[in-house]
Amino acid sequence: MLTFYKSLWYLSPISIMADTALNLAQVIVSIFLVATILLQQRGAGLSSAFGGSGGGYHHTRRGFEKTLFQATIVLAALFLLFTILSLIVS
Repeated sequence: MLTFYKSLWYLSPISIMADTALNLAQVIVSIFLVATILLQQRGAGLSSAFGGSGGGYHHTRRGFEKTLFQATIVLAALFLLFTILSLIVS
């Protein structure tokens, strides 16, 4: 009976290292995710929310803007994956 309670509170070194690695990866991915979001261009901006003219044009992403948009999607998916894995490990 005592060994059962002891095994509940014991964390293996592999579990601790995996949790640390997942936390570190999550921080790195979150920094890159924030950077890619901030680097994207804004179409109408905040002026349309306060009564300014929004322009109302259709914009096709090309070149670096398209790559940045796709990288944002991939980084968001990785962030979600690392978050779920971190919940499972801990």
